[in-house]
Amino acid sequence: MSHKVALVGFPFDGNSSFLKGAAQAPAAIRNALFSDSTNLWTESGVDLGEGGVLIDAGDIDVAESDFPRAVEEAVALLHEKGLRTIALGGDHSITYPIVRGIGRKHPGLTILHFDAHADLYHDFQGNPYSHASPFARIMEQKLAARLVQVGVRTLNAHQQEQAERFGVGIIAMKDWDEGLRLELAGPLYVSVDMDVLDPAYAPGVSHQEPGGFSTRQLIKMIQALRAEIVGADIVEFNPSRDPVGITAMACAKILKELAARMLDQG
Repeated sequence: MSHKVALVGFPFDGNSSFLKGAAQAPAAIRNALFSDSTNLWTESGVDLGEGGVLIDAGDIDVAESDFPRAVEEAVALLHEKGLRTIALGGDHSITYPIVRGIGRKHPGLTILHFDAHADLYHDFQGNPYSHASPFARIMEQKLAARLVQVGVRTLNAHQQEQAERFGVGIIAMKDWDEGLRLELAGPLYVSVDMDVLDPAYAPGVSHQEPGGFSTRQLIKMIQALRAEIVGADIVEFNPSRDPVGITAMACAKILKELAARMLDQG
């Protein structure tokens, strides 16, 4: 395994449109990841606790006045050091500057986006940096060669028009089946909004949308990826809605399996 993976937290929910609380997620995800209730082994047999393969780069406190430049610079610096990154949000608005930062070293990204929502609004509630708008910014600035969204189940007319405008591939939840294989080219960026899971598996999100994936279904899709993954994020976990830690543990599990795919590819 020649690659190393850096965790970096962005405790920022300044662009959330409904409920605050996602800023508390990085700490809660780390607590779950390093909890004595489990271990750092992945299902493919990678020990994330061995040999410094998983590096915790800490949290980057981002003031709203300095967003998104601070996020972009922090991620770009980690990639300049040869690291691959898993970012812990925070709300989904962090994905746009993260992709800008990674794109400096890895142009022509394919993005795989797991979400109940398409997040393609031109400027949701007048905010072009809303957590409902990151993929509009990404696509209009041609920061990705391809965007594939999986699990969407809230598509409205405006976002459908945006998807057609940008050539976005959407696999809606109603059209998904167990035999689906995602054939994607690298370099690949994976964005996981935790509300892609059914609220039964991840209640700790601000926008609960019934009818989503099970945790196992999402893990299987991640494990099946064969394109080179250079970066990922886990966003929209809201600990204030997760009183017994179900969603925190799901985040930690998804983090481990994303890291395993990155490291296996090394």
